[in-house]
Amino acid sequence: MNRSLAHLLLACGVIVSLSMGIRHGFGFFLAPLTMEFGWSREAFAFAIGLQNLVWGMVQPFCGALADRHGPGRVLVGGSLIYAAGLLLITMSATPAAFALSSGVLIGIAMACTTYSVIFGVVGRVVPVAYRSRAMGLTAAAGSFGQFAMVPIERSLIDGAGWMPALVILAAMTLLIIPATRVPTRMDVAPKRTGAHPPLLAEMARQFARAWQVRDFRLLMVGYFVCGFQVVFIGVHLPAYLKDHGLSGAVASTALALIGLFNIFGTFSAGELGSRFAKPRLLSGIYLARSVVIAVYLLLPLSGLSTAVFAAAMGFLWLSTVPLTNGVIASQFGVANLGLLSGAVFFSHQVGSFLGVWLGGLIYDRTGSYDLVWGAAIVLGVLACAVSYPIREAPVSGQVAA
Repeated sequence: MNRSLAHLLLACGVIVSLSMGIRHGFGFFLAPLTMEFGWSREAFAFAIGLQNLVWGMVQPFCGALADRHGPGRVLVGGSLIYAAGLLLITMSATPAAFALSSGVLIGIAMACTTYSVIFGVVGRVVPVAYRSRAMGLTAAAGSFGQFAMVPIERSLIDGAGWMPALVILAAMTLLIIPATRVPTRMDVAPKRTGAHPPLLAEMARQFARAWQVRDFRLLMVGYFVCGFQVVFIGVHLPAYLKDHGLSGAVASTALALIGLFNIFGTFSAGELGSRFAKPRLLSGIYLARSVVIAVYLLLPLSGLSTAVFAAAMGFLWLSTVPLTNGVIASQFGVANLGLLSGAVFFSHQVGSFLGVWLGGLIYDRTGSYDLVWGAAIVLGVLACAVSYPIREAPVSGQVAA
């Protein structure tokens, strides 16, 4: 890749790293907020689940706006909304207010500053030969953000308290704004000029065409499972470990290891996706997740077993992202990649909502996470089965650029 493409990937990496990294540490706020305000775990989990659902609902619109008008305003607006949402959490003394700030506002912010917008730019700018690798590198940046931000957030909460920690994180989200200049300048969205059909009508038309393709629907099923698994683990693992007598340091180390090994996993997925069939790789990833979860639950729980589990899950964590988006680009081209990527991601976020909310609900009802762990295993096997027959070839009437 030439220097300009390297600058693009660096800028996109900074944006995704900040956006995803800050959000990945929200699980550490579960204990202090529920203790401070006397909430149940379900109340906290519902708000974070709502965040994922709103993120998924809004992302197709953000992707479509960036496809048509460029990513600049979408990314800047998302950064400002992110900061506002974090600041408003400090004033959210009720579950409803917390759901509005952490759920609705930060969900919108995530839709503006993550994968559908960023992958739309990368898909249009980077040549086809390097596209899978570039998407892998960009997804890996989100993993680096998790690796870097998780221990920072825990240290901020332990050292300054949860409220000052949120104020500091709000200031950090504004660092996204200067990084938006490079993707805004380099994007080559093909629909930037000339007359446009109404945005909503065009979105509905493009999604309807994609929905008719069986493989697109199967991608949505697999991504649903991906969301269920990773968000349940990311939010509830610290509480699960605490319930079993392990320290916060074990949880912090586990989430950091997920982020660290995710860097290698997403990069490797991008590399392998340029050489092998992406659907087969997706199928193997989902099956491997189920195996890793099952083995973790069968072994005696300890700091060592948790670290090994975190490393293995981390390698598989976001490795689905470059592969799934690469399949979409191969099937439908890149003109509407932001929209279609966002549409598939909505399915991911429905799974995320159910994973995190059911985790809190079932725990409050039964005092255990066992049922949700079991569901994560079964769903992984299902995703393995539906991903295997997906085809990458351009669908009829589409030109894969």
